Amino acid sequence: MNFDFSDDLKQLRDQARRFLSERCTPAVVRRSLDGEETYAADLWREIAEMGWIGAAIPEAFGGAGLGYEGLCVLAEEMGRAVAPVPFGSTAYLAAEAILTAGSDAQRREYLPKLADGSLIGCLALAEGNGNPEPSAIHARAVDGRLTGAKWPVPDGGVADIAVVVARDDSGQASLFVADLKNVRRHDLHTLDPTRNHARLDFDATPVERLGSGGWGAVQRVLDRAAILFAFEQVGGADACLQMAREYALERYAFGRPIGSFQAIKHKLADMYVALELARSNAYYGAWALGADATDLPLAAATARVSATEAFHLASKENIQTHGGIGFTWAVDCHLFYRRSKQLGLSIGSAPFWKDRLVDLLETRNAA
Repeated sequence: MNFDFSDDLKQLRDQARRFLSERCTPAVVRRSLDGEETYAADLWREIAEMGWIGAAIPEAFGGAGLGYEGLCVLAEEMGRAVAPVPFGSTAYLAAEAILTAGSDAQRREYLPKLADGSLIGCLALAEGNGNPEPSAIHARAVDGRLTGAKWPVPDGGVADIAVVVARDDSGQASLFVADLKNVRRHDLHTLDPTRNHARLDFDATPVERLGSGGWGAVQRVLDRAAILFAFEQVGGADACLQMAREYALERYAFGRPIGSFQAIKHKLADMYVALELARSNAYYGAWALGADATDLPLAAATARVSATEAFHLASKENIQTHGGIGFTWAVDCHLFYRRSKQLGLSIGSAPFWKDRLVDLLETRNAA
């Protein structure tokens, strides 16, 4: 079976890479890092105008109708550019939750605005811990009113709406959508200031329920987002490998490029192997996502684990390859290290997804 992308999608990837290399330079990323802007609003508007946010949203709901493979291609390039925009929160999480769990009326209300960038969305899942477990959900939505706190919420400080995981009248964890206009928010300090994180405090906030799937609907959203985040991590890991390779070829020590030394060769080889493993798992995940295959949960967990490990290794070894200057503020290595850590926790840590992968394998093998 051939999991490679079509020529049209490869052309989309090349166009996205050229655009982001011109419009999302390290200087743009550093503006968010230095606190000059919460996110790159001008870049966000241009991305919305090109239809990227709504890539996987059907045309009937205002999207571009490119399918999930198109969104995967774009996700990889967003990761390569460490773009300081709420793309993942809006396209992978909020829009996907509404698309998969919402009613037709809810889709028509929210998806066109998410697709054109006039609404920014986020997923409010965690309540002070890092892993998405049903037992950790304490926020309650009773009689259409939500009470409780969610933190950290990626892009919660800039979002207009939030898809919130809360317990319903019967105590079941479910999905709800909330307007954040009057919700009290507090920005949080994280390792990666290029992506906003906030605490949201809900006090009898009006909400609408999304479907009736319970925790199964929540996990379905997380599984689908895991594949998209995996592509973003693959893009970041690839950028780190290219940075390390270029520096190893241009930096001389003892009269020869440092890339000729065995220790550096081993670092680059380890990065390459981890990246290609993650890429192959991400490609399989893209197929499973597009086909809505029964193996999608297993493909998602596999892609998530391998991509998280690959990006962490690549971002770390990129710094090491650069030596002493790799640790400095002036060199861009730390931008990728920060993003690798942030993405590695965004929808649950590596141990959570490793446990899920083992559980899914045990279930399949027992069948």
